[in-house]
Amino acid sequence: MIDSDTSPSPQATVSLREVTQENLKSILALKVSKDQEKFVASNAVSIAEAYFAEYAWFRAIYADETPVGFLMISDMPEKAEYYLWRFMIDAEHQGKGYGRKAMELLIQHVRTRPNAKAFYTSHRKGEGSPEGFYLKMGFKHTGEMWHGDFLMKLEL
Repeated sequence: MIDSDTSPSPQATVSLREVTQENLKSILALKVSKDQEKFVASNAVSIAEAYFAEYAWFRAIYADETPVGFLMISDMPEKAEYYLWRFMIDAEHQGKGYGRKAMELLIQHVRTRPNAKAFYTSHRKGEGSPEGFYLKMGFKHTGEMWHGDFLMKLEL
């Protein structure tokens, strides 16, 4: 847990940074709230999966110099397929705008990828679901299911 006196302000500069040996423990310590745990895998699981998936692109989310979250996409330029695989903001840092700023940076990144015309994600329904956040970010339901989740698409 981070002492609230040293927590970054909502006006903090948000950045996406590589996960390195130096920041790994801090990234692994980030956790969502209890009611959100059923919607997103731990960062340890995500990073392990990333190392065995050649199409994974992942970053730590920082607010100023404090790690506050993690994201990972499936980046397949040869198929022009881009999918938000994981996205989390630590429970202590939610509601401060860091998630929105990080998602804006991620969308900007995806727009630079070859033939990127759409960005996808999916969600499950329930208390703590990221559905509302994705809708606010411009994702729309496709009406399709993907691995038991509701598929959403953001036109780029």
